[in-house]
Amino acid sequence: MRRADRLLQILHLLRGRRRTTAAQLAAWLEVSVRTVYRDMADLLGSGAPVNGEPGEGYWLEQGFSPPPLSFSAAELAALEVGARMLAGWTDPATASAAAGALAKIHAVLGSAGLTPAPLFVPQHHDYPCERLAPLREAILSGQALAIDYQDELGHASQRCVLPLGLFFWGNRWTLAAWCLLRQDYRHFRIDRLQQWQPVTAAWPPHISLDGFLQAAQAGEANRRQLAQTTHQSWHRS
Repeated sequence: MRRADRLLQILHLLRGRRRTTAAQLAAWLEVSVRTVYRDMADLLGSGAPVNGEPGEGYWLEQGFSPPPLSFSAAELAALEVGARMLAGWTDPATASAAAGALAKIHAVLGSAGLTPAPLFVPQHHDYPCERLAPLREAILSGQALAIDYQDELGHASQRCVLPLGLFFWGNRWTLAAWCLLRQDYRHFRIDRLQQWQPVTAAWPPHISLDGFLQAAQAGEANRRQLAQTTHQSWHRS
């Protein structure tokens, strides 16, 4: 990234944040903290409305708006590829929103804008992407769901779940949720959902997407430890 582009990026990163440390900026920009200090000194010297205090971080003066965003060729290509993936693996409303965003970028940049990326993303019309929109709405509204689910062996079960998030795994989507039957975090493949309907259920205050992610990480760590222990036991014998 050119230095001028990095200075502009710093202004955009500071916008809308109360405090941002040099270490955070360095991580986002993939540069050293010393480089951030030099950049901030240059911004302050040029009269940019940036404030900073040792141990507190940096922030923009209220009311300041940095210049419009600019994109590199690689960033524009990434946007186009992302929009194609959304078109192939999400619901029609999300795909349409992505296409609309790209159209606005095309309109602003004109012929100097997006260059078609040499990548092909197939349209998976046989995958039930239309289920994503109502599930996403249930997540955003905090709506509990009663679901009929079929596992990989074809066994059917009925669950009442508190939906937390949707995860894409490259060829399928799963619904992350708190299962009231199991009293634990679970995930369900959306292509195995037979049907669902909204229900009234209490939402425990400790249930959250962060809790799901922490439980998933702990489970993965336990599986790795078990695999390592099993390998060591087999090796000793």
